[in-house]
Amino acid sequence: MPMFCALDVEPMLDGRQSPAALKVRRGVGRLLREMGHGVVPELILPSGRRADLITLGADGEIWIVEIKSCLADFRADSKWPQYKAYCDRLFFASTPEVGDIFPQGEGLIMTDGFEAEIIRPATVSRLAAPARRTLTLRIAQTASRRLHEMEDPSPRIAVPN
Repeated sequence: MPMFCALDVEPMLDGRQSPAALKVRRGVGRLLREMGHGVVPELILPSGRRADLITLGADGEIWIVEIKSCLADFRADSKWPQYKAYCDRLFFASTPEVGDIFPQGEGLIMTDGFEAEIIRPATVSRLAAPARRTLTLRIAQTASRRLHEMEDPSPRIAVPN
């Protein structure tokens, strides 16, 4: 898989997100934006996995937020530990109705869809400089492509790698 495709404008809404997950995404996104983070939903990581939310802080720190809308959603997901290789901090985000069912070593954000609060801070595990550079570029490229696509939607053209 190439690091970047010339036209990798990934959909922010692709039909896989439940209304409950979108509610969590909105509330968490608002909190992180207020904290000074650039927030990019549904970012494809170098592993091919897709992070629900990835953020880039003003200090360059990269966070991944794994959204869980219900207990069944959490139980069905065994891939979240792989995300730790692509961030400085990993958080779970959910609603108070779901409760704190998440691993104690990971961060936790709770939201009602409008406001959110960090309930438990995430353990810091610093990325190596090459991984940070790769991810920072991926976040910036994806965000700028999506912004441009919103401004100037056009048919996708296949570009050789």
